[in-house]
Amino acid sequence: MATGLQWIREDAPRWDADKQRLFGPAELAATAMTPPAPGAPVADEWWHVADAAGVIVGYGWLDSEWGDAEVMFLVAPDRRGEGIGEFTIDHLEGEAAARGLNYIYNVVPATSPDPGRVTAWLTGHGFVAGDGDLRRRVREGAPSPQ
Repeated sequence: MATGLQWIREDAPRWDADKQRLFGPAELAATAMTPPAPGAPVADEWWHVADAAGVIVGYGWLDSEWGDAEVMFLVAPDRRGEGIGEFTIDHLEGEAAARGLNYIYNVVPATSPDPGRVTAWLTGHGFVAGDGDLRRRVREGAPSPQ
């Protein structure tokens, strides 16, 4: 697990310079996002992950509905393999637990450049195939939101 990472809620999330820096064409395709105009608000609840030096190295966002939460996350391409994705998904699960939600789930979009890799990563982290998605029951002891 990555150490020295910070989980920081964005109270009024906007499409800022850090999002523009991390969301290249492949990342946009992997998340099925169309980038808003610079400075425009973005939907859902967002958090960024900063390393010990304060550099933003990832994002997580959550959309709760019907007792579950769709979660998405992104890790800076040059920081993948450092445990940042696991840190992010675990903290998103903690956010879902704090809201009393039952499951977190992710839908791998058809636009993803490598859906097999994403699916394998999620299943390797306890997600199972659902009805068009990959889901994991919110576990007791999920990290508490900060």
